[in-house]
Amino acid sequence: MSLANQIEFLRRLKTSRMAHGLGPQVPADSPLVETTSFGSNPGALRMWSYLPPSLPAKAPLVVVLHGCGQTAAGYEFGAGWSMLARRYGFALLMPEQQKANNPQGCFNWFSPEDIRRGHGEAASIRAMVEQMVRTHKLDRKRIFITGLSAGGAMSAVLLATYPDVFSAGAVIAGLPYGVAHNVRQALHAMMSPATHSGQELGDRVRHASHHQGPWPRLSVWHGSADRTVHPGNASQLALQWLDLHGVPAAPSVDGTVDGQARRQWRDADGTVVVESYTIAGMAHGTPLGVADTGERFGTPGPFLLEAGIASSYHIAKFFGLTGRIHLAADAEAARKQERANSTSQSAPNDQFAQHGAGRRSIDVAAVITKALTAAGLIK
Repeated sequence: MSLANQIEFLRRLKTSRMAHGLGPQVPADSPLVETTSFGSNPGALRMWSYLPPSLPAKAPLVVVLHGCGQTAAGYEFGAGWSMLARRYGFALLMPEQQKANNPQGCFNWFSPEDIRRGHGEAASIRAMVEQMVRTHKLDRKRIFITGLSAGGAMSAVLLATYPDVFSAGAVIAGLPYGVAHNVRQALHAMMSPATHSGQELGDRVRHASHHQGPWPRLSVWHGSADRTVHPGNASQLALQWLDLHGVPAAPSVDGTVDGQARRQWRDADGTVVVESYTIAGMAHGTPLGVADTGERFGTPGPFLLEAGIASSYHIAKFFGLTGRIHLAADAEAARKQERANSTSQSAPNDQFAQHGAGRRSIDVAAVITKALTAAGLIK
């Protein structure tokens, strides 16, 4: 990638305020609880979780990874995952990055020491999953993972390195596994993804573990106007998992959901193994909207974008978690959500508009210097 392209990328970083204060204001009564000891933690991550009341044994587990600059609690509140967990009865695990590992709070989805089975951040998240399963007697056959942006790319890492652990995953505005191994390659993949063959992409996953199948199912979400992670990454990600499942590139179903394009690929048994949503005109972020039930899960904010489709709900549905209601919607939680929504509507929803006005601005020169130094282009 040229120096000019890297500077342009970092200019957008300043405009979109990626590195500071992402997500809506988090309520003081966040339901997440921290666990400080969960075994091996080579990636030095923090562990947050939520268990709904009266959750029975053998309940499912959903792992949710935040994006750059966000916190576990901020992304949970914005994407509405604890409301979904309470409504449909599953445990929630939300790993959190620390600034000591990555100054922008991004999961290191491009770092060789963090994307190998048994090493770094991938191993830390795996240890958290094991802690949750053993402590709360959760169902090992129903463990799922999803994330936004760097969290989406790290979700792809976990699906690739621990395909024996996860039944399915969902990647929002992320990238395929194995397309970058340093900062320079990461920036290039984000802005100008290479076109790889399905077999080449699939081999990167096959070489990540000794697992030979079956492979996790995958749901891919991306905005067509994403200027932070090029939408071409969604196609490459879908192609990677189509190759793993041995499914032809032509979709089995090509239609719309809530006005947004969705493609699905089925295996020989008729199971949807890969699906891909393209959100028309949406920039970089998690799409929010009203679910089929008439409920709203999540709160709009920076990189949590009103798009007329409730991605968290549809992802939970893809995981097979919405078939039965665990607890009826909590009236007080609904009132809090409505108040938060009313507040957020006073600000524009475009992620490149003035979100976070009044917050500390980024020292662009320092950010550029740090990125170029990390990429090895300056000393």
